[in-house]
Amino acid sequence: MAPPLLTLSNIDLTFGGPPLFVGAGLSISAGEKVCLAGRNGSGKSTLMKLAAGLIEPDRGVRFLQPGQTIRYLSQEPDLSNFQTTGDYVADGLASTGDLRAGQRALERLGLSGQEEPRYLSGGEIRRAALARTLAPTPDILLLDEPTNHLDLKVIEWLEEELRKSSSAVVLVSHDRRFLENISKATIWIDRGCCRRHEKGFGHFETWRDQQLEDEEMLRHKLDRKIVRETRWLNRGVTARRKRNMGRLRALMKLREERKNQRRSAETIEMAAVESRRSGKRVIEANNISKAFGENVIVSDFSIQIQRGDRVGLVGPNGAGKTTLLSLLSGKDKPDKGMVTLGTNLDLVSLDQRRESLSNNTCLADVLTGKSGDSVIVGGQQKHVISYMKDFLFLPEQARTPVSALSGGERGRLMLARAFTLASNVLVLDEPTNDLDLETLDLLQELLADYSGTVIVVSHDRDFLDRVATSIIVAEGNGKWINYAGGYSDMLVQRGNKIKDPSVKATKTKTVGTKLDYKAAKRPKNKLSYKEKHALERLPAEIEKLQVDIENHHDTLQQHDLFNRDPFRFEAAAKDLEVAKARLAEMEERWLELEIQRDQIEKR
Repeated sequence: MAPPLLTLSNIDLTFGGPPLFVGAGLSISAGEKVCLAGRNGSGKSTLMKLAAGLIEPDRGVRFLQPGQTIRYLSQEPDLSNFQTTGDYVADGLASTGDLRAGQRALERLGLSGQEEPRYLSGGEIRRAALARTLAPTPDILLLDEPTNHLDLKVIEWLEEELRKSSSAVVLVSHDRRFLENISKATIWIDRGCCRRHEKGFGHFETWRDQQLEDEEMLRHKLDRKIVRETRWLNRGVTARRKRNMGRLRALMKLREERKNQRRSAETIEMAAVESRRSGKRVIEANNISKAFGENVIVSDFSIQIQRGDRVGLVGPNGAGKTTLLSLLSGKDKPDKGMVTLGTNLDLVSLDQRRESLSNNTCLADVLTGKSGDSVIVGGQQKHVISYMKDFLFLPEQARTPVSALSGGERGRLMLARAFTLASNVLVLDEPTNDLDLETLDLLQELLADYSGTVIVVSHDRDFLDRVATSIIVAEGNGKWINYAGGYSDMLVQRGNKIKDPSVKATKTKTVGTKLDYKAAKRPKNKLSYKEKHALERLPAEIEKLQVDIENHHDTLQQHDLFNRDPFRFEAAAKDLEVAKARLAEMEERWLELEIQRDQIEKR
């Protein structure tokens, strides 16, 4: 077996506080596809920098086989010292002498090489950095969040390139499907250690949960053993003093072992504060158009978004997703057509670039608005330090300026601030950027439980599959089409217009949604009378059921109801569960029929 190309051994590293790494290790062999997994702050990016030789450990050894080449893609590429993207890429190829490879890489990524860095978008900066990293075809690729700010077509292209590449690849990414499609092994960074699992990310979470469960069992057994030994010594046994002293030393060793154990990372506490109930119709757009000069962004687009909808916006960078989001939310006005907002709307937005965060403002002031040391969450006052802990910030970070926060920390800060505001409509522009996978899971759960309306722009396919009930897709030349279901459902309805190797059309199933695609696979000329009747009556029945659910909620929220009338409380709780289950069934049936009707009308 060939020796590893790169090895990190017994790595210790501390940045002025608790150790980040204690005896950590990393081994990369030729052609391996490995991903790093772990919470924000666990040290994934730092380990990448150690592997790249950009920082030195306090202790330990980094060994790179002689003659092997490494290229590192950072989270925040710096192009400020270069006149054009071509100069930036050429600088990275100076040692190879093959400057044409850089130009080819730029063109494959949709850049000419003449772009000035100061005018580049986040996605264009990322593509330029990818061209600089991939062009030399190094032996080892270290890619830190390579999909950030990239549109879906570029992400899918990058997946294919990395799968075909002979280079060893080490990945850090929040994009679950990207990791599943590429990785063949996973390194879990947890509490300063690196644990390796010889399977890709698709198997990681099951393995990780089993590891934590085994740890907890061992911890429990150790606690019981300490208790037994302590009781034995406390009985005052004096015979065989030598044996007693040996057992005492063993007990002290057990206590020291228990003391040194580090528990798994804390869990983020995330909850959106919901306001009053909005009207049934939230947003209605009728034949809206928007252009900037000759560039048509939206052309004759119509949609009706109702209370409880989760709408995803998908399209290439520059297609106008943020513009369409602004039109639908009322922040911008269309050139033609009309956008009508519903009644009782409390809209909260999360911007993509986090431009509303001032770099000079400290973390606590962002949350409090510089008005004391407390925040109001759900009408209740809460100390800012306590609220910070809910989002995994340390108390000592209260005075930390925004400029010193990592990308993931800024993402959590934006969510923390947004969720202090009562809302019934959430408008989220790329909320998944820089968030770790555990936080993403919690965000998905929060949106699933949120009774209001959600409009989200995202390039994360897995996130859209889990969250969205419909997808609006940019088709080019200002044309946008709305498809029922999540991202995978949209691909099925569009056929082969978008290639996604991770999705098999005949087996596609949205997470959390039970859709039957038999009708989609067996074309029909028209709906049956029974189906037409169901399609007409279901919206009214769904609305009535929603009212019933609200009434059940009101009943259960009555002060001291459980103590006054436990039987009524129990009955209301049961009725609520039955109504929720019935509502889910009716919504699934309505969605299935809508898909069938839409497909028939398009033929």
